[in-house]
Amino acid sequence: MAKSPLTFICQSCGATYSKWSGRCDACGAWNTIVEEQPLSAGPASKSLGTKRGKGMVLTDLSREEAPPPRAASGIVELDRVLGGGLVPASAILVGGDPGIGKSTLLLQAAASFAKSGTSCIYISGEEASAQVRMRAQRLGLAQAPVKLATETNLRDILTTLEAEKPDLAIIDSIQTMWADNVEASPGSVSQVRAAAHELTRFAKRHGVAVILVGHVTKEGQIAGPRVVEHMVDTVLYFEGERGHQFRILRAVKNRFGPADEIGVFEMTGDGLAEVANPSALFLGDREQPQPGAAVFAGIEGSRPVLCEIQALVAPSPHSQPRRSTVGLDSGRLAMILAVLEARCAIPFSGLDVYLNVAGGLRVREPAADLAVAAALLSAREDVALPPQSVVFGEISLSGSLRPAGQAENRLKEASKLGFSTAIAPAQTKALAGEDMALRQYADLAGLVGDIFGAG
Repeated sequence: MAKSPLTFICQSCGATYSKWSGRCDACGAWNTIVEEQPLSAGPASKSLGTKRGKGMVLTDLSREEAPPPRAASGIVELDRVLGGGLVPASAILVGGDPGIGKSTLLLQAAASFAKSGTSCIYISGEEASAQVRMRAQRLGLAQAPVKLATETNLRDILTTLEAEKPDLAIIDSIQTMWADNVEASPGSVSQVRAAAHELTRFAKRHGVAVILVGHVTKEGQIAGPRVVEHMVDTVLYFEGERGHQFRILRAVKNRFGPADEIGVFEMTGDGLAEVANPSALFLGDREQPQPGAAVFAGIEGSRPVLCEIQALVAPSPHSQPRRSTVGLDSGRLAMILAVLEARCAIPFSGLDVYLNVAGGLRVREPAADLAVAAALLSAREDVALPPQSVVFGEISLSGSLRPAGQAENRLKEASKLGFSTAIAPAQTKALAGEDMALRQYADLAGLVGDIFGAG
């Protein structure tokens, strides 16, 4: 094995020599050249070799730094999801189903940013300039000072952005971009990875905020390699059902703010309108309590959101009963049905079960377990829950109920909307100063026996 060459470095200026010398030719200092080990062993073509880099400036954790400056768009729901506004030199990835409203939302955001003094360039790789202008006219944004271009060549896009020096660049979409140094077709894994890397590095070097639009697969994930999500600072998903007017912008990753924060919009003829109080719209009409309906007091990010969970239980004509969910995890439903049968002696065999979250909202937190169980029991027994009541709590496999986090915020939101009763696990603290009855249960069997007279 060949011996690694020796490296001699001046401790004063950092000059490198292949042999020792008493005086440094670079800075003229005497007796400052010291022998050091190479950075890594092995040939230079396959390892870092002997060449050394620059030293880094290290700081401790106690150092205080000012929060990054933010540019507010004026769209409150969008600013909430971003963590308070747009951070310069940040890279944001926005994903969603085709036709869900991604381009509409970003065009509205670009116009709002531009009107507030932020220079913005909108680059479309999927539509012609005339199509984007037609959408802007329909939304009443034709006079907004937004610069528009249609291009898919990544080299031309980066050259233009470097010359224009905007504050915000929107790329719609990343799957249409292609780099001429990558031998692959646009939309392939290699092209998406290369384009995302170059645009993210451009954002960091030049201080330009870049928003990338990404398509989603059938499974609901952003198409392309998952490494794209690791490259960017923020990942936003635009959720919603085609048949519902509500759209939810959810942050699943945010280096500059809280994750799982949501912004609620309503699709109208004039574009996407903000929804300041989503709970009132997700609940709808609740004048007459109906069997199979339970109001869940949930937490989305930092805001409480009330929604209605609907259940339908009917005899199955098939040997294998159906279990269908919309807006909830099907595995969670299977677990709750198993707990009801094993711990409360309430069978669901031979019965089709359908579960739905009204309004198109997707509920992910385990605190919805008790509301799901209450809706299932209400539908099976054909008995409505107590009027003006909300339900929340997590169910364990033993049938006991676990308290949910941020119970105070849940109860405050329910009280603000006129609810008078809360069904919750034991150890949940009552809301001080509010006239709201709190019905607490230690296990699921107690709830079943008290409200439905079964178990």
